[in-house]
Formats: sequence, C-alpha cells, structure tokens
Amino acid sequence: MKKLTIGMLAHVDAGKTTLSEAILFKTGVIRKLGRVDNGDAFLDTDEVEKNRGITIYSKEAKFNYKDLEVNLIDTPGHVDFSAEMERNLWALDIAVIVIDQADGVMGHTETVWNLLSKYKIPTFIFVNKMDQAGASKERVLKILQNRLSTNCIDFNKKDMEEISFASDESLDEYLESGEVSKETIVSEIYKRHLFPVLFGSALKLEGVEELLDAINDYSKDAYSGKEELDFGARVVKITRENNDRLVHLKLTSGSLQAKDMIGEEKVNQIRVYNGDKFSPAKSVSAGDVCAIVGLNEVTAGQGLGIENLANTAVIAPVLEYKMILPKDKDPLVMLPLLRQLEEEEPALNIRWNEEFREIIVSLMGAVQLEILTGLIKKRFGVEVSFGTGSVVYKETIKGSSYGIGHFEPLRHYAEVHLKLEEGERGSGLVFKAECSEDLLDKNWQRLVLTHLQERNHKGVLIRANITDMVITLVNGRAHPKHTEGGDFRQATYRAIRQGLMMAESVILEPYYAYEIRLDRAYIGRAMTDIERMGGSSNLIDNGDECLIQGEAPVVAIGNYQAELNTYTKGTGRISLQMAGYKECHNSEEVIEAKAYDPERDTRNPVDSVFCAHGSGYTVPWFEVRDHAHCEIIEENGHTTGDISLRPINAKAASRTVSDEWIGTEEVDRILSETYYSNSKSDAAKERKRKKNENNGARYVTAWGDSSKESLYSEKYVGKDMTLYGNKNKEGAKNYLLVDGYNIIHAWPELDELQKTNFDGARGRLLDIMQHYQSLIHSELIVVFDAYKVKGHQEEFVDLNNIHVVYTKEAETADHYIEKFAHENGRKRNVTVATSDGVEQVIIRGQGCILMSARELLEDVEKREEELRKNFLNKHF
Repeated sequence: MKKLTIGMLAHVDAGKTTLSEAILFKTGVIRKLGRVDNGDAFLDTDEVEKNRGITIYSKEAKFNYKDLEVNLIDTPGHVDFSAEMERNLWALDIAVIVIDQADGVMGHTETVWNLLSKYKIPTFIFVNKMDQAGASKERVLKILQNRLSTNCIDFNKKDMEEISFASDESLDEYLESGEVSKETIVSEIYKRHLFPVLFGSALKLEGVEELLDAINDYSKDAYSGKEELDFGARVVKITRENNDRLVHLKLTSGSLQAKDMIGEEKVNQIRVYNGDKFSPAKSVSAGDVCAIVGLNEVTAGQGLGIENLANTAVIAPVLEYKMILPKDKDPLVMLPLLRQLEEEEPALNIRWNEEFREIIVSLMGAVQLEILTGLIKKRFGVEVSFGTGSVVYKETIKGSSYGIGHFEPLRHYAEVHLKLEEGERGSGLVFKAECSEDLLDKNWQRLVLTHLQERNHKGVLIRANITDMVITLVNGRAHPKHTEGGDFRQATYRAIRQGLMMAESVILEPYYAYEIRLDRAYIGRAMTDIERMGGSSNLIDNGDECLIQGEAPVVAIGNYQAELNTYTKGTGRISLQMAGYKECHNSEEVIEAKAYDPERDTRNPVDSVFCAHGSGYTVPWFEVRDHAHCEIIEENGHTTGDISLRPINAKAASRTVSDEWIGTEEVDRILSETYYSNSKSDAAKERKRKKNENNGARYVTAWGDSSKESLYSEKYVGKDMTLYGNKNKEGAKNYLLVDGYNIIHAWPELDELQKTNFDGARGRLLDIMQHYQSLIHSELIVVFDAYKVKGHQEEFVDLNNIHVVYTKEAETADHYIEKFAHENGRKRNVTVATSDGVEQVIIRGQGCILMSARELLEDVEKREEELRKNFLNKHF
C-alpha cells in the first residue's frame, strides 16, 4: 500500500475539520460523525477547541482506503495559529485545501497557498458547502483560477483538453494521442503544474469519496524501498503529556525501533496517535508519523539521521506583550517554565528583558493570547495577565553606510570595518567577507562573521532588531600579541552600531494584506478608515456585495473586525494575511514614544575604545573615522549602479591618536603623570581628576533632545575635509551665540538693572540684540539657563529677527553652547560671546571665534555710532 501523509488546510470556518470527520467516518475509523459545533469532533478534543469551535492544535489520525495507508493531519485554520499549521507542512506528502464556496479564496487561503508553493507540496482542492443555495461551480472555479492558479482544473468532470494545458509536455502528449496519461497527470500534480479541484459538502458526506479516489489514483508511492535506507526523520513539533516530552516525527527513510539510539539519546517509547489516543509501537518505518518519548535535546524543525537540513519557519509573530505576573511570583522562576511552552510553540519567542526585569512574549494575535493565558493557568497554576500589545518593529537602512569599530583597552586590540548596504525587503541579514588575508587573517575573518551572526543586532532609532541588510567585512586589524577573541566581538558590535549611526535608518512595521467584503452602502466608510490607517485599497464592485483589497499596517487594522461588525450590523467580513514588513507609516510618533537614545545604551555602545599613553579612552562615534588605524574603504559618491570603491589617503587613515598635535593641557597632563607618579596622594587625585574629565567629556557628546533635529542631519555625517570646506565657502551662514545671563552680569547697565528687575534686564538685552542683529546680518542666538526649572523642556522662541533658547532642566547655557560649538564649529562660522573662562577654552578648541562680553559691548556701541554718523546725522 502507498503511505501518504495528508494535511487538511483551510481558512477558518471553511469546513476543514468537518471534512476530516467525514473522511474518518467514510473509512470506518469512527462510527459516529462528530460536529465541531456540537463539541464532539474526533480531532478537536481540547476543551478550549470545543468551547470556541475552532481547531487550535493539530491532530493526527490514521485510516486505510483502497491502496492508501494514510496519516491524516488536521491543522488550525485561524490566522493566530498559522505557525502551528506551517510546522505540519514539513511532514506532508499531499495537501488538501478546503474552500468555502460562499467565501471563495480568503486571505489566509493565499498564505497557505504560498507556503505550499515554498515547500513544493502537491495540492488538491476541495470546494465545500456546495449544498447551500446559490452555490456555483463555475463562479468558484473562476475565482480559484484568478487568485491561485490558472491550472486549477475540475476533476469531477476531468476534461483532458483542460488538463493538457498544465505544461508543454502534457499538451504535446494530448495533441499526439488525444489523451493525457495517468502517469503524466501524476507528474504534473507533483510538479505543482496541475491542481485537481473537487466539489462537495462535507457535512452531507457529498464528494468525499470522489476526493479520496482522486488522491488514490493520482498520488505516488514515495516510500517504497526507503525502509532499507539509513534512518532519517524530521521533527515536526514538541508537545507534553503527563510530564512526558513528546517529539513528533515524520520518518523520511529507514526505520526506528524502541530502545534505538538517536545521537546520544535513547528512544524509550514510540507512540502512534489517532485523535487524542495512542497505541505503543515497537517500530516505525519510512512514511510513518509518530511521537517519541526519550528525546530531550531535539527541537522543532530539526533533521535527524540523514535528514541534516533543518526547517526554518516563514511565519513569525508580529505582536509583543509584556507578561504581568502575580506579586508573589518571581519572573526568573517562571521563565524556565515558559521555556517549555516556547519549545512547543517556538513562535511564542519568550524574551527576558534584563533592563526592566520583565518577560516579553511574541504572539500572532488576541485569540492566541487568550489561549496562552488559559494554558499557563492549567499547566503551571499561575494566573497571568498581559499589558497592551505592540507590534514587533524592525529597523533597516536606506542606501549604504560604513561602520568602524575599534576596541583597544590596555593589552587588547581589534579593529573592524564593515560596509552596510540596503537589502531587499524580506531578505533578512546577509553577511559576507570581502577582505584580503593580507589585511586580516582568515581565522579572524571567520571570527568576525561568527560575531555578526551570533546575536540580534539593535537599531539606533528605537532599539528594534535590524533586518534586510547586506553587511560585508571589508577591512580589519589584529595585534600579533594583544588580540584575543573577545576583542573582535566588541569591535564587530561597535562597527555595526557606528555604521548605523552614520546611515539613514528607517523603521519597518508589519503589514497585513486584507480583504473586506461588505454591502455597497458601507464602501465609503470602509475606504475612509483604510486611508486613515495609512493603508492602500482597491475596490472590486460585484453588485450588491463589494470587495475591498489592499494592505494596511498591522497595528491599525489588526482589530478592525469589531469596528466592521458595528457599522455593518454584523454583515461585513474581513480576512487578513501577512504581507511582510514595509516602511512604518508613523515613524516620528514611534520614535517619540520609544524615546530611545543610542548614545546612552551601554549594552549596545556606539562609541569605540582607543588607547594612548598606557590607558584606554572613549572616542565618540562621529569621531571614530578620524582615529581609525586601518585604511578606510569608502564609496566615491557616484550614484550609478557600478559603484567603485576607493581608499582614502593611507597616511591619514592609519593615523593614531599619538600622531596628533597635542596642546599645552595634554603636555601638562603627561608631565604630571611622569613626575608625580610615585606620589600616592597626587596619583589618586590625578586619577579622580581624569575620571571627572572623562565623565564630563562623555556627557558633552550626547546630542540631547533628538526630536529637535534629525539624527541624520549634516552634522552627523562625518567630519571630513569636504565638510570642513563649507566653513570657508562664500555665502556660508554666520552664527553668533550669546550667553545671556553671563552678558547681563558682565555689562554694567544690565547688571545694575537686574538687581531690581531681572526680567527687565533680560528684556533690555533682547532689545539690544535685535537691533545689533540688523547691523551684523548673522544668525543670532541668545541662550538663557533654565536648568533649575523643574520639568522644563528645551524651548525655542523666534523673537523678530533673533532666536532665543531656554535650556531644559539640568542643562546649563554653557552646556548648550559647548554642544552647538562641538557640532558646528568646524564647518560653520560660529562666534560665541561669553566671559566664562572655562567655556572660552572649550570654544576655542572647537574651532569657534571667541568674543568676550566687553568686546561684544564695544562692537555694539561702535556699530550704533557708525549708524548715527552714516544716517542719522546726514542732511538730505
């Protein structure tokens, strides 16, 4: 007999389980025909399945029919349990898709169809509920041919001319003989060139035997002779029953006996399930489906024996929920228990957030969330709840970028250069090495690639996982004495982060392809809603009932069925299927809500560590390029498809910090460390001073409020000579920054006024600055401290022809001016007016022009005097 594993697949409520019941009844496995609605179906045995009337867990049953020995697998039809359905495809020899004649091809049906195409599974189609009034074979067949394949052929009448159009081979055979042989038909079905369609009513047992006959006549004996080969099997899923861990296998070759060894583990028991009951088996062979007790290390999708290729699921959850545990339940105690559920349902993706000490669960939807809550209570006796769900965002880049990571604390060394390029949507991450072994030995290159693949790398916008990128190792360096394996891990991680900071990143969000069926009276409302969601729509008018198709963000349309029911009075229907990830429709809102600052993420640092004078120090990400030891390979700036790569000046690229000019403060520091190194007290003081300096410097590099300016503005794209040149270009903007309160206290007139009326002094300064700006024609910015104002946010005010800034809480005017100078001083003409001595030193170091309070007052008075001479004192 031919061994077959047949899977029953469908959109929810198409009658899939009813058809499975009808097949088991017709073949004598069950004596009474169960009903899903009545809760007595042979395959839907779980209490939740009975209560909800849907299939949640896949179940197996065995039957014989004519020449067939069949393992029947009934899979879930609800979109929330798509991952459970997909895992069972790994075991199938033939698939049967059940279509409701009234609904036709729904969204989830297309998801199933695409998966069957990916796994190359021959497919039969059963159109159900043909006993209902108005059912039309011609209408449904046309829908199938338009939505699925033009080679969906009615096998109830089996027109050889139609069948012949499946391929050139079948057409040639038909033209020669007027027939298409059974062998050719079978071949075309298994090549997925031909899809037999049969019609009937599972509830009334109509068309069931015709379906079984078609499968019997047009299927292959795929396992004949394979019992003699070496053992091979695919792990379909993991379940638990009475504390036994059950590994569900589909044997693809050889045989397996109880007490056999698989790797280092022994097969304690072999079970063959029929519904919720099983019978022990001494042995199973190729083509059989069974459950094994005794294997504790294998995982779903894994290949055993000669099946060495693992299966990876395509469907992934798109929603995340925070699990809320009872107060007396330690999350670290609960986590291992949840890992058991993750084994059974890998798509759950249980994640521990160390920073907030909370458990995050990834799910497909609200129904699965409800099922999981009940399962945890039943299995572990713990009542949990979940926070508001959020979609699983991802990040990618536009164009390309160049990332450099350097890790060089004392007696450690590694530098990694990566090229980051935008990939195709849905391609994931692709890692390559295009680095000469003359630059970096092969073993180090392999280590870098390992570190690239060993973790989920985080983006810099909202700390989401990155995807759809090609990351190429292009250069690197190791030290013959000091480099260790962990050094390249740090350098690799930092190179990715630095490259992302230099790139234009975008947020991706999951989209559903939707299909809405409703009366034409509600079309306007539905299309308005879709537009509001940021989705696309296409209207198909079929008369009284209309069809709207398109794509929309999961976060917006995921719960639209409830709203649809309300305004259509229960007549509207929506079906959804995953359409992949696309650019986020409300990125700014998401970024603002996440409030993520990558520079403060110590677990994913963006900066690099260099070494000078025997100690390591941090170099901010936007300066790493200037300090890199290896030659930098960068794009030449052309926008053509054939992008050539050029090295920059080798001398500049290999320059280290020790090669740079150092100022008097650095000389003093070196002398202090040299001549006072034996003084314990002085050395301790010096270490403390250096620590304070480093902490201060690190704080200055933070960009502050990211909502004020894009992360990818000009100031963050690298400080090379092309940008420096902007400072000297004719027509470049001039900026004058005025330290407001410093000037008020330094100018005698204003200092006297502030003693009695501080607001008056501030207003007087602003009046003077407005008049002064009209004389100098520079962008004039007056900065006032608001750092003591609790809860104050950074405030910008355009006052006529000048700009006024009130700093945020805990930020001084000095800090704001230093930050502005640091970011703009070397590429724009920036002048700072202040008499703060420390601030003056910092400003000069950033390439800005310094103007003291006295000099500013003299210039104001001088220009007013010139104005009087030139205009006010002239007689016309």
